[in-house]
Order: sequence, then structure tokens, then C-alpha cells
Amino acid sequence: MKGTAILYQENQKVTVIENVEYSVFEEIKAQCGCNHCNCKIENKVINFGSVSPVFWHEEEVDWDYGY
Repeated sequence: MKGTAILYQENQKVTVIENVEYSVFEEIKAQCGCNHCNCKIENKVINFGSVSPVFWHEEEVDWDYGY
């Protein structure tokens, strides 16, 4: 199952990852509150830093709607 992961980072940034597997979202969620939240996306290891909270949206986000 693919969807959109929404990550809130310690530095007040919001990261949106579209078309991501739910297993990757679970991996990020398990690391919430850690200083180095790492996951592998498209064969690259990415460090998002400190992330909390994270949210999952099962479908694509309609950016034209105003999200």
C-alpha cells in the first residue's frame, strides 16, 4: 500500500513524502523522537533528523485543493 507520509521536524519544517510504502512510514514512526530518523527511499538512506509527530494519508494529496 502506498500513500503520503507527513513528517514534522524539530526545526519547524514539514516534510511530505508522496508515493511511499506504508512500511517506510512505519519505520519512520518507530523512530519518532530520536535525534536521527533514518529510512531508505528509492535505494537512498535519508536522515530527517528529529521527527515528531508523523501522519499517514493513504491516498495522494490534492495540492490544488489547498493543503
